[in-house]
Amino acid sequence: MTVFQGSCLCSKILFEIAAPTKWCGHCHCNMCQSAHGAGFVTWVGVPTEGFHLLRGEDQLIWYNSSEAAQRGFCRCCGSTMLFRSERWAGEVHVARACIPGPIDKQPAGHAFFDQHVDWLAFDDGLKRLGGESGTEPLDA
Repeated sequence: MTVFQGSCLCSKILFEIAAPTKWCGHCHCNMCQSAHGAGFVTWVGVPTEGFHLLRGEDQLIWYNSSEAAQRGFCRCCGSTMLFRSERWAGEVHVARACIPGPIDKQPAGHAFFDQHVDWLAFDDGLKRLGGESGTEPLDA
């Protein structure tokens, strides 16, 4: 089985995800922007059973970012690394930047693109999705 390891900035939290991953994509929602202090976040979706915390359970804090979703971050360095939600039950979303090196998927699209920041240009040819769900096709 192929696994990919990742960590927070201070490496007190170490995890691995098992391939195959479900998907990889960029999220432009306002909550991801605020949580990460960035224009967008690239996530990797993995089945819950494919995510394993190897070290740092005592350092992992879950923040209720909405009624139905939580974001996981390191209590020591503050790295926002994880997302889980009732909407995607059975999945853990892992911030792609926390996993060094290649994985089995490249980003396939832009979710919540209608909330993207106006100070970044995107000409990568990936699908642009938006609307209420964040995953509805947008007109080009």
